[in-house]
Amino acid sequence: MSFASTPVTRTLVLALVGGSIAASLFDVKHYFYISVGTHILRYRQTWRALVWQLCYTNSSEVLFGAMTLYNLRVVEQQWGSRKFASFVLVSGFLTSIITPVVLTVVLRPLSWGIFDFLPAGPTPLIFAILAQYHAMVPHVYQYKVALTTGAPGDRDDAPGVTFSDKSTKYVMALQLALFQWPGSLLGAAVGWMVGQAWRSELLPGALTRWRVPGWVVGMRRPRSSDRFEGMRRRLESEGASTGVAPGAHQSVETEGNRRRTMGRQLLDEVRGAF
Repeated sequence: MSFASTPVTRTLVLALVGGSIAASLFDVKHYFYISVGTHILRYRQTWRALVWQLCYTNSSEVLFGAMTLYNLRVVEQQWGSRKFASFVLVSGFLTSIITPVVLTVVLRPLSWGIFDFLPAGPTPLIFAILAQYHAMVPHVYQYKVALTTGAPGDRDDAPGVTFSDKSTKYVMALQLALFQWPGSLLGAAVGWMVGQAWRSELLPGALTRWRVPGWVVGMRRPRSSDRFEGMRRRLESEGASTGVAPGAHQSVETEGNRRRTMGRQLLDEVRGAF
């Protein structure tokens, strides 16, 4: 159990924990949440839409957020780091913009200004990743919690709730959605819809096909010298498998003071046969 082959998830967890600790140490947590009436409508602080998902403002959300991201690392393992990093950037940007816009334009007017607060934290991004996990990863086993007691033979038919090995992941994510509801619940809903839209290819094709450069996730383009070295090693291995020593195609023995190539040796053998 580690972050093997998941550098993007490891970076997200470290950035989440480090950013939340730094926000507390430097007393800047008040810059990350959004109050629509004060920050957007009165002071026009639209830049908050780009920073409100950078950290959480309490330790409980940091703990559950880091644990949830760790449990969802399988998405990066199946997709590869480059595609996963592209998805994180696109979905993070979309959820950062869509969530405050929906709150400002739709929900706040409908609630007569009561629904005004959007808490800090990457809950929308986590739920966008959770949507991929839900669709990609099948459950390994299921178990049922019976709601009534009865004879042992009747337990299979007794009313109850069925869970799977994936249920704990959903419970931790649900806790994130309910920490500071209704704002956190709105972010979770927007993140889930963005994740499903990505998977169903409802987003513009340019967004779903875009990929970050390889060097962002540690990939590097092989140099020409590396390609030639690989070819040389393959030729040597093929020569060893046929019983010919490496370099035998150039010169293998000396006749007088002249080195003979493999082709000349074959011609000499043919001439000797006739």
